[in-house]
Amino acid sequence: MTTTIRVHDLRHTCAALLLAAGVSPRVVMDILGHSQIAVTKNIYGHVMPAMQQEAAGHMDAALTEPGTGDGADE
Repeated sequence: MTTTIRVHDLRHTCAALLLAAGVSPRVVMDILGHSQIAVTKNIYGHVMPAMQQEAAGHMDAALTEPGTGDGADE
């Protein structure tokens, strides 16, 4: 039995891996040749929740002073 890999499959895998690695959806849009960012976000939106969670973690780290903890010990 042979497995057929379509060009579309490679495009989808490429986009999903790039987004999961933190590449901007705008850059992925340009690579795939989508005319609008909405197309990229609609097709690959399932990859983006993890990116949003990571971004929230970065904001938390940026807004929390090093060594202050959560304030419970103070």
